[in-house]
Amino acid sequence: MTAHRKYGLRAVIGDGQAAFDALAQIDLVITDCDGTLLHTDKTLSAAAVDAVRRLQAAGVKFTVASSRPGAGMRKIVEALDVNLPFASYNGGNIVAPGTWEVLGAHKLTREAVDTVLARFGHDGIDAWVFIGDAWYLTNPGGAYVPLERRTVGYDGVLVQSFDELDLAAVDKIVGSSADGALLARVESELQTALHGRAIAARSQSYYLDVTHVLANKGEAACELSRHAGVPLGRVAVLGDMANDVPMFDAAGLAISMGQSSEAVQARSCLVSASNDEEGFAIAIDALLAARAEVAG
Repeated sequence: MTAHRKYGLRAVIGDGQAAFDALAQIDLVITDCDGTLLHTDKTLSAAAVDAVRRLQAAGVKFTVASSRPGAGMRKIVEALDVNLPFASYNGGNIVAPGTWEVLGAHKLTREAVDTVLARFGHDGIDAWVFIGDAWYLTNPGGAYVPLERRTVGYDGVLVQSFDELDLAAVDKIVGSSADGALLARVESELQTALHGRAIAARSQSYYLDVTHVLANKGEAACELSRHAGVPLGRVAVLGDMANDVPMFDAAGLAISMGQSSEAVQARSCLVSASNDEEGFAIAIDALLAARAEVAG
């Protein structure tokens, strides 16, 4: 084992000893879902389920944060027996498991909604609008509609125009496109145009999410740690995309997946294997191994 690898993880900076030491001090794990907890085909592996069971048995608290709507996370929450509040819409909603009550929400301003929809329309990017758990679309033949249907577990609602909706109640807008370069450019430009009003960040290479400025996973990590009664310094977060970086910055320990871009990995402390190579389970096993080592 080289100095920069331990427990199956790679340190981002130097020998990473502080990060490896921090593994044993974690009392709460918050993970992203798509691309991290889940395989690319959206399945929850037996290895991931078993890792969460062992984590909880060891007394470490666990919850999830995703760009998905709350209803699109219920099967995951139930499969993993999550009993803490979780974050949907990148933190736009904090949701109680079981009752599915929204404990707090951040809605986009109408001005931000208009800016985003106009920009997506101008660039030919398919737009989806999410209000509550409802998913609205104007193009049922969009390339990623079948994938989103499979991901969230229900159909979108077809409307002739988004003007039919209450655009003062929007939780999230998604722009979907197979043109990754276009989405990257629009992401950067919207970040400037929406500064201080909204967050634009890709949750996948083909999805550009826009949420309220406070609906980001950094704020979500703060809220979820407060609900769990665990200080941020003893929170570990796992993710793979740009929208996960705010929680990397907020938490005591950040672990990225092996397929993450170099830019995302550079903002984490440790790097695991890819999501399809059980990177989530490997990271949890590392945490448990570190705890066992310290316990002697």
